[in-house]
Amino acid sequence: MGKKQFKAESKRLLDLMIHSIYTHKEIFLRELISNASDAIDKMYYKALTDNNHEFKQEDYFIKLTIDKENRELRITDTGIGMTKDEMEDNLGVIAKSGSLAFKKENELKDGYDIIGQFGVGFYSAFMVADKVTVISKSAGSDEAYLWQSTGADGYTIEASEKASTGTEIILKLKENTEDDHYDEFLQEYRLKSLIKKHSDFIRYPIKMDVTVSKPKEDNAEEFDSVTEEQTINSQVPIWRKNKNELTDEDYEKFYNEKHFGFDSPLKHLHISTDGTVRYQAILYIPRHVPFDYYTKEYEKGLQLYSGGVLIMDKCPDLLPDYFGFVKGLVDSEDLSLNISREMLQHDRQLQIIAKNIKNKIKSSLISLLTDEREKYLEFYKSFGRMLKFGIQSDYGMNKDVLQDLLLFYSSREKKLVTLDEYITGMLPDQKYIYYATGETIEKIDRLPKAELVKDKGYEILYFTEDVDEFAIKVLRSFKDKEFKSVSDKDLGIDDTVEKPEISDSEKELFEKMQRVLITKIKEVRISKRLKSYPVCLTNDGEISIEMEKTLKNMPNAGELKIDKILEINPDHEVFDVLKEIYKTDDEKLTLYTNLLYNQALLMEGLPVSDPVEFTNDICKLMK
Repeated sequence: MGKKQFKAESKRLLDLMIHSIYTHKEIFLRELISNASDAIDKMYYKALTDNNHEFKQEDYFIKLTIDKENRELRITDTGIGMTKDEMEDNLGVIAKSGSLAFKKENELKDGYDIIGQFGVGFYSAFMVADKVTVISKSAGSDEAYLWQSTGADGYTIEASEKASTGTEIILKLKENTEDDHYDEFLQEYRLKSLIKKHSDFIRYPIKMDVTVSKPKEDNAEEFDSVTEEQTINSQVPIWRKNKNELTDEDYEKFYNEKHFGFDSPLKHLHISTDGTVRYQAILYIPRHVPFDYYTKEYEKGLQLYSGGVLIMDKCPDLLPDYFGFVKGLVDSEDLSLNISREMLQHDRQLQIIAKNIKNKIKSSLISLLTDEREKYLEFYKSFGRMLKFGIQSDYGMNKDVLQDLLLFYSSREKKLVTLDEYITGMLPDQKYIYYATGETIEKIDRLPKAELVKDKGYEILYFTEDVDEFAIKVLRSFKDKEFKSVSDKDLGIDDTVEKPEISDSEKELFEKMQRVLITKIKEVRISKRLKSYPVCLTNDGEISIEMEKTLKNMPNAGELKIDKILEINPDHEVFDVLKEIYKTDDEKLTLYTNLLYNQALLMEGLPVSDPVEFTNDICKLMK
């Protein structure tokens, strides 16, 4: 029979298929195996509607055969096969899908679905093959036909011989080039790894003749290389099994097999949803932070399957950034895939799944927090920082999702508490949720400016991470209670012991001290918060001293300067000294003012601007 030509648009599409549509050449194997699975599915549906046809699961399989000598790879299935006309329609017209037509004509049942929709996957074979041969015999027919093509120049169809129903595809692999090594698709280990990666959960056995070493019968210490047929794929995915059949060990084994992590997961979620979009998922909350988690190299995302076939290894759209630590997979047959089945054509289904997954993760973490506090503390130590970044990002859009998951160290409880637990423990006259920031819990515990708040018996949350205060500034309040820093100009505390009004001479003292520190602070004033310490620094405005430190360490920070206030304790003996020298010794007042300011800086964990000058001032004082 003479060579038939592809239609002009088919030629263009074939060229596009080979050079543009698929990003990785290895995808050809996934496509051909998926087509073979579709063909066996069609046999299953034929059995449902044809009483003369019986479907025995053990009779149906897909087999790969390697012929290195002739550089050929064969993919054989025991599916429904094709007639001559079906070869013309399905293989002669690119992008005409027999699977799509079959789906439209038949009502699919029993959880089976046919993956192929576009009819282009077969032509991915030309990415790796110079010549493609298809021998097929249709169910119920005595005739077999051979289709052959070397690419865009056309194809031939002729009568052939085939003993059994089904299809055999023979790929004559291309010769190696400097950039592409097609020999890899003749290697057992490579084909096995591709099957495990993309087609592990095809429901029919994928078989290969594999070379194995076996002890010789007459000498157990010597081995012979023998060939045996093995089933490579797992077939039934764990997420399609009944949860009651599975143990924690099963989930952990799957976690390790899929290389989701090198630890044991802290918790797993097994989800099966039949709502607007049907999907199944297995998600894991890891125990430890991946070594590259806080780097640009880290890629978040869940594996995405469609009908058991891997579509994307890491689909980032399924997880919000703040839950980017979650590992696992999603399988849905309702996704609208693009022509290469490598990405999604529409994102509405994905958005529905992602929203549902986000809520499931939140519920699971709340359950962990409520019922397994020690486990949650372990999780929070690893990933709490990411939750805080989640609140800070996107202008606080995610705060309602995340605020219940936050923990902070409590001055009263001496351990991490939730915001809800803080609210429950608030005193009747307390207006605000108080917090203090610093490098460590120990340093915050000794902050002079926290004295009044502690003296009132109010609980203080300790912020030791740079992101803490930024997240709280975005949060602003929790259950109608605003957050208030102990560094704030106004603590909102009605102190029953009023400080005496300062005299005119004391006002002049403060004005003089302020002139000494004119480039460093906004104001010197009497403190209502200090009890035992002589001095402290507070801030006037939204940006705190700790936030200033963090911002200054950022790239391109520029000259950031906040309004600082130097507060003097009127009940401390130092204040009496200041009042005394103000009247008699301007030079000594300047010395004491600079020393007090530097003392306040050091208590805040801030560096003194001029250590040499500070040292000289101390020497002057000692003289």
